[in-house]
Amino acid sequence: MPTPTHDWHARATELSIDGRCFIDGKRVHARSGAVFDNHSPIQGQWLAEIERCGPADVDAAVSAARRAFEDGRWSHVSPMGRKRVLARFADLIRSHQEELALLETLDMGKPIQYALSVDVGGTARCMQWYAEAIDKIYGEIAPTPRNGLALIQREPIGVVGCIVPWNYPMIMAAWKIAPALAAGNSVVLKPSEKSPLTALRLADLALEAGLPPGVLNVVPGFGAEAGEALALHNDVDVLGFTGSTRTGRRMLDYASRSNLKHVYNELGGKSALIVFEDFADLSRAASTAAASLFFNQGQSCNAPSRVLVHRSVADAFIEQVAAEAAKYPPADPLLADTVMGAVVDEAQLNTVLGYIQQGQAEGARCVAGGQRARAESGGFYVEPTVFDQVTNRMAIAREEIFGPVMSVIRFATEAEAIAIANDSPYGLQASVWTDNLNRAHRTARALRAGTVHVNQYDEDDITVPFGGYKQSGNGRDKSLHAFDKVTELKTTWIRVDEA
Repeated sequence: MPTPTHDWHARATELSIDGRCFIDGKRVHARSGAVFDNHSPIQGQWLAEIERCGPADVDAAVSAARRAFEDGRWSHVSPMGRKRVLARFADLIRSHQEELALLETLDMGKPIQYALSVDVGGTARCMQWYAEAIDKIYGEIAPTPRNGLALIQREPIGVVGCIVPWNYPMIMAAWKIAPALAAGNSVVLKPSEKSPLTALRLADLALEAGLPPGVLNVVPGFGAEAGEALALHNDVDVLGFTGSTRTGRRMLDYASRSNLKHVYNELGGKSALIVFEDFADLSRAASTAAASLFFNQGQSCNAPSRVLVHRSVADAFIEQVAAEAAKYPPADPLLADTVMGAVVDEAQLNTVLGYIQQGQAEGARCVAGGQRARAESGGFYVEPTVFDQVTNRMAIAREEIFGPVMSVIRFATEAEAIAIANDSPYGLQASVWTDNLNRAHRTARALRAGTVHVNQYDEDDITVPFGGYKQSGNGRDKSLHAFDKVTELKTTWIRVDEA
């Protein structure tokens, strides 16, 4: 964790950023010679020139990954051998934690204290966990008749394409690449053009840890160029994508237009947090709702942006949650005590402010925030915002804003709360706050979401799967279930003749 005397601004001036892509174990320039400028949302300042990869670069990366897979330099290494390399990789992430945290904060504006404790810490834990898991995955023997022996084994699928978003660049990359590498696959990673820095640095550290050249490749660039080329590539066996539902649909289309590669989408959310009248500690519910929503500037797909409150306690809850919002003033992310930083860029700032204006135009009442903050800094900051008198038909209740905007919806009955919560195209997460054990179980069963929290929100562990229902996607990141995405099941039948 940083200390109050840590001068992160001074560290930033000393930082050397390499924006070249990483293909076949080397830092190289894009074949077209094209680059793009990377700016920080903190003050709008220029950070680095990044290679603008296109189809030729993606093809080179996929070819390198295929060669590495086919010649067995990684896929044929024993689980114990892969474990050693990935454990060294996790150790190197930890030993470079301040550099990685600084890159993450400069790139997408999150507070440095959370980049250190959450993002770098979570990335290292993820890599370590999958390193430890891979030599503990067993095959099966089917209960066949006596004249047959059926062996069921997991094998690496081949070349895994990964496209990750800008809100948690390191952690999302680790969720994708750690199980893929642990299982023996080769990987081509396309980070968001808004936050490519840590992905490129992770590739350097992986090579230093002993990962053979070609096994992990990183191609920064724009979605319509590098991302589309990766998704359409006929030599990519599986594609893991995290991002918007709109782009997730394109991934399925790209698979149908190419080689019918497996596609696993982790998409948007509009998660409902339901507070019943029987929950005694209303202040804890309010503080948790605020902390979970305003963390990472509201740029989390699982953020509880719809807060459903029983009408008998709604006024008290609104008062408390508005007071909680005041505890998250947007501030310089490079200061050690900052709890809310900048949104990722000007386009996202305008998107969030546009939704705030639309909410007011549709009749919602803004009880906290609602304005741009720190405009004089040159960066992109939004006040934590709370709306009351929201209906589930309003845009702020139906569409993913990806910013610090809370919509409070009042309800009268348990059945109404469940109906409102489920009336969404998304189904990523939900939360139930009640002191009635029967109601907790009953409501949790009724909610159509991949994760339902009870009397808490956003608890997290690498051992627990992450993913959703409906248009929040398919497949699961994290836990042992992630291996389902990056392995194939092979059955080997052996005839056993009687003596």
